[in-house]
Amino acid sequence: MNAILPVPCAAPATASAAAAGLDAGLLAKYDGLRIPRYTSYPTAPHFTPAVDAGVYGGWLEGLDTAAHAGSLYLHVPFCAQMCWYCGCHTKIVARYAPIAEYLGHLRREVGMVADRIPGRLRVRHIHFGGGTPTMMAPEDFESLIALLRDRYDVTADAEIAVEIDPRTLTKEMAEALGRAGVNRASLGVQDFDADVQAAINRIQPRERTEQTLEWLRANGIRHINLDLMYGLPKQSVESVARSAEIALTMNPDRLSVFGYAHVPWMKTHQKKIDEAALAGTLGRWEQFAAIAGVLEGAGFRPIGLDHFARPDDELAVQQAEGRLSRNFQGYTTDDAEVLLGFGASSIGALPQGYVQNAVPFDQYAQAIEAGTLPTAKGLALTDEDRLRRDLIVRLMCDLSVDVGAVAAAHGRDPGSFDADLAAMDDLVADGVAVVEGRRVAVPESARPLMRIVAARFDTYLSTGAGRHSRAV
Repeated sequence: MNAILPVPCAAPATASAAAAGLDAGLLAKYDGLRIPRYTSYPTAPHFTPAVDAGVYGGWLEGLDTAAHAGSLYLHVPFCAQMCWYCGCHTKIVARYAPIAEYLGHLRREVGMVADRIPGRLRVRHIHFGGGTPTMMAPEDFESLIALLRDRYDVTADAEIAVEIDPRTLTKEMAEALGRAGVNRASLGVQDFDADVQAAINRIQPRERTEQTLEWLRANGIRHINLDLMYGLPKQSVESVARSAEIALTMNPDRLSVFGYAHVPWMKTHQKKIDEAALAGTLGRWEQFAAIAGVLEGAGFRPIGLDHFARPDDELAVQQAEGRLSRNFQGYTTDDAEVLLGFGASSIGALPQGYVQNAVPFDQYAQAIEAGTLPTAKGLALTDEDRLRRDLIVRLMCDLSVDVGAVAAAHGRDPGSFDADLAAMDDLVADGVAVVEGRRVAVPESARPLMRIVAARFDTYLSTGAGRHSRAV
């Protein structure tokens, strides 16, 4: 186990290096924009039913398993209680029967997809997301892992990661995770302040999180991610800094720091959150900067938009080497071109394009019971899409991209984007971007606004801008 990093004694009101140089007016100017988080390009709002089960099946049958390694994502959309800030596809259940039924469909889908792929796909990453995947019975989780190992060539050093709600994890489940080979756990914390927890309907005492970590580490699961949030009701600069300090005492390898997205017109349970209790644009930024100040002061490296990692963590190493990747799970060390998504609402990626399963549980189940892949929509990639995706990914991961070099690597004239770069004069004037020749970079001071720069390479944005999250 790594030594615990030092924790600052005082809650820092000063922002991290990323906070310097941005004023309230500039934040307000860009906050009105609705911009994707770019976990893919093109983004999910542009998926269409033109990519259906038949198209996806054809893509699977055309996979070259000798040339491509893969990753698996399994979505388990159940929770014991609704957190009022939640923006995920999930369902509250009080009985195990719906989970057991869903797992039966999930197992069938795993087999159906494997049957369509020629040969055995080599898998280096498996990720269980939710919802709360650890609501599965221990024996069901171990059985599901065994099925994945049977149908896919899971490498001995594969990363197997599970998202965990500490409020519901049992010691027996922690033991099952260890036996199944899980080696990374991502724990939802959000905030340690009792008033904030009450305001978001997520009562999670610090001791409960610490007990969960003890169980996990006792079972060999030593790679730990913690999730924190800012912009929640009742939060302040001082309170989020305290939560970050407490998080550091738990010795995580990585932390994700997400801003709360208040969309009650999409997620009706968010109406239970008092909008008047939410921080404005400047307040949100100050909260993020306070968290970043604590984490960076303890030696963590900022990773892209919203992650922080120890300098020796592979996420930080890959970023330093220009190899960091980004997919539907966010920043990742996973560079596989094949991501197979299983379960209702899950999204997958193949060399040919993106696919998403049906979101409603009944539609997902009906497709599986009919022996049909539950693909509801997707998008076939063009060469132009692939080029712009690479530009956006490198900018989101490295805060800098040599546009000419990326264009040349795709067989295009290095000057193909000269007009786009020239059109960034407004961003340069605001200090949001730096353009030198054919390289565009985001200054450290403007790190939280990197999506605004990335969006200049997005030719789809005008047709779906209103469905994306706020820019700050």
